[in-house]
Amino acid sequence: MNMRRKAIVTGAASGIGRATAIRFAADGYDVCLQDRREPGLQDTREQLAPGDHLFCVGDYSDPTVTEEAGKRVRESWGKVHALVSCAGLFENTDLLETPYDTWRRCLDIMLGGALRMSRMAVPLMGEGGRVVHITSIHGTRVEFGGGSYAVAKAAINQLCRSLALELAPRGILVNAIAPGFVRTAMSVRPDGTNELDSDWFRQNYVEGSHLPLRRAARPEEIAGVAAFLAGPDSSYLTGQVITVDGGLTITF
Repeated sequence: MNMRRKAIVTGAASGIGRATAIRFAADGYDVCLQDRREPGLQDTREQLAPGDHLFCVGDYSDPTVTEEAGKRVRESWGKVHALVSCAGLFENTDLLETPYDTWRRCLDIMLGGALRMSRMAVPLMGEGGRVVHITSIHGTRVEFGGGSYAVAKAAINQLCRSLALELAPRGILVNAIAPGFVRTAMSVRPDGTNELDSDWFRQNYVEGSHLPLRRAARPEEIAGVAAFLAGPDSSYLTGQVITVDGGLTITF
């Protein structure tokens, strides 16, 4: 009988999601990989420690994709111990000019997807289940052109708090992780340059005083916090947004 713990990781084709899937598999979990990018998922699967891993391709904001993933998990595992929702996107938008259907894509994909995945996974969890959603420091900070992204991340913070309250009687803990700068594909600009290698980042955050640790995080460092939140040492922690930003938001 397979007694290994089971985890669903969304956005597993790259970045924080990939690092989280690899970490959980290394910690002895069977992992369900979910992402809309099949080649990236294949790359992630090849890096996992051996296990009874599942592979679910599709955009998790699509209800049919979520339903199919839930069916696969129920039929293959029958239960889930942890959900870590890492999928996300950033779109440059103008609050007054961007067409509404375009502006709301961040909400539809990130908030809607996080809620759908929670609704799918939680019924398969028993007492001690864990839900972790990756948000961002943008949930409490804003930048030009990032309004829709920030609104979506702030909404996910509130989703986590609401879920924590509603699921506490069932012994299921819900928390969020809010990273700052992380070396992932989201740092790459449309022209192919990486903002973390730019003069702007070096002057403000490496040589300047705005980022105490003077570097961006590695995805593995965020995955480590997710592993803690899914593990036994976080048993009295729920409804919290854990900021993991190298000290960025404590400075002027």
